[in-house]
Amino acid sequence: MFPDAIGAFVAEMDFGVPPAVAEVVRTAADSQAMGYLPMADRAAAKRATADWLARSFDWQIPADNVHLLPDVLSVMRIAIQRFTPPGSPVIVPTPAYMPFLTVVPALDREVIEVPSLLDDDGRYHLDLVAIDAAFAAGAGLLVLCNPWNPVGRVLTRDELEAVAEVVDRRGGRVFSDEIHAPLVLDDLPHLPYASLDERTAGHTITAVAASKGWNIPGLKCGQMLLSNDDDVATFAPYAADAGDTVGLLGGRAVVAAYDESQDWLDDVVSYLRGNRDLLVTMVEDIPGLRISPVEGTYIAWLDCRELDLPGGPAQFFRREAGVALTDGTMCGEAGDGFARFIFAMPRPILRDALERMREAVLARR
Repeated sequence: MFPDAIGAFVAEMDFGVPPAVAEVVRTAADSQAMGYLPMADRAAAKRATADWLARSFDWQIPADNVHLLPDVLSVMRIAIQRFTPPGSPVIVPTPAYMPFLTVVPALDREVIEVPSLLDDDGRYHLDLVAIDAAFAAGAGLLVLCNPWNPVGRVLTRDELEAVAEVVDRRGGRVFSDEIHAPLVLDDLPHLPYASLDERTAGHTITAVAASKGWNIPGLKCGQMLLSNDDDVATFAPYAADAGDTVGLLGGRAVVAAYDESQDWLDDVVSYLRGNRDLLVTMVEDIPGLRISPVEGTYIAWLDCRELDLPGGPAQFFRREAGVALTDGTMCGEAGDGFARFIFAMPRPILRDALERMREAVLARR
C-alpha cells in the first residue's frame, strides 16, 4: 500500500549536523586530509571529552583515561573480553537496545535477559532481585543503559545507588552505555554511574560519544572511560591497537562537537522536547495505544498490546500506515506487543506519522 514510508526506526536525527562539524569535513576535503588520525588530534579528542564531562556532569576524568574507539558496541566488546571472567554470562535488562542481545552471543557468552518492571504509569524500573540472582548464578557483567534506550528513562541517584549495592555485593562489573547523556529532555540531571562513588568507579567501564547528541554516528568515534587505576593498567597493553580503529574525521568532529557546538545541542534538545510533548498528546488520541514517559533520548516506547495487531506492531503500521518502526520483540522477549519509535524528525512529519497511525488503528475498530 505504501511504497515509501516515514522512517521512525533508525536512531539518528533528521536535523543535519552542527556547523563546526560540517566545517571539519569541508576542511578535510579541501585540504585532501584523509590520512590517519595524528597523535595531536587524538590527544585533542581525549581532552575535549574530559572537558565536556567536567562541564556537563562535574565528573573529573583524566584525559589519559579516555580511549577512542569507533562506537559504544566496541566499548562493550572490550568490557566483556578484557574485564570479565572468561565465559561468564552477561546480564541485559530488557527492553534493550537491539545489538546488546546479539553482540554477547557473538563473543560466545550467554545473555541473561532480565525483564524490567513496568508500573501502572508505564514507567520502567530495573528488577534488582532478578539482577542479583543472575550475578549469584555466575554472571560477570551488567549492561546498564542510561538514558535508557528504548524506554526513555533517566535513572535517578537512588536507582543507580541501588544497582551499585547489588553489583558491589556480588563482585560484578558494569558496562554503562551513556551515549544519550546529552539528550535529557526533562529537568533531571544525568548522573554518570561511575561518578557516584569509589564503588562504582571501581567496577564500571563507561561508554560515551558525540554521535547521538550531535548526530554524527557515521563518523565513528566513541569514547571508553576508565575510572580506576586497576582498569587503566589492565587495558594498557591493548590501548594503542584499539585506538588505531578511529578515523581522522571522527576524531576531529568530536572536538568540534564537544568544544564548539553546545548551543546547537541546546536548540536540538529544545526541539526534541517539543516533539516529545506532541507525541504524548497525539498518542492519547489513538485508542489502545500507550507510551512510556520519555525523560531522555529521542526514542519512544509504544505499548500496543491492547490493540492486538496482526503480525505485530511494526508490521501492521508499516503495512497499514506507511510508518516504519522497530518491533519490540527485537529488544528482547519483554518487548512483545511493543514498538520503538524514533521521533527526531521535523514536527510536520512527526504529526503526519502519528495521524497515519491513528487512522490505521481506527480503521480496525
